[in-house]
Amino acid sequence: MLSKKTKYAINALVYLARHADEQPIPVSRIAEERKIPLKFLESIFSELKNARIVKSKKGKYGGYSLNGGTDDIDLAQVVRLFDGAIALLPCATHDYYEPCEECLDETACGIRKVALEIRNATVASLKEATLANILAREQNLTR
Repeated sequence: MLSKKTKYAINALVYLARHADEQPIPVSRIAEERKIPLKFLESIFSELKNARIVKSKKGKYGGYSLNGGTDDIDLAQVVRLFDGAIALLPCATHDYYEPCEECLDETACGIRKVALEIRNATVASLKEATLANILAREQNLTR
């Protein structure tokens, strides 16, 4: 399950993508329109900026904008940033790999094999779900 932080981040990024012609957008506007607590959203944007997913502009007409095209930002990046590993088991992840304590032989472990297959399918789906893809799906839903 996605954390609230991840859900808010995705919502904010989709908002930026939807309003790409108006950027930069003040974080207060996003917080108000998406019903996200302002302080929480500021923290989220700080992490998104550090990860170079968004960029910021200071000043009276400042705010945040996407740091790249809507095809360049996918949900796998966001989920990993805020929720960490995507795998069900620590032995089935790349970036956060740890051997399972109870496993006698990881190479012959059927549970690990299943977890790897689920992880690979999930990562592929999350990488396919770019901001552009999400916007296209929204347009199809409103037709």
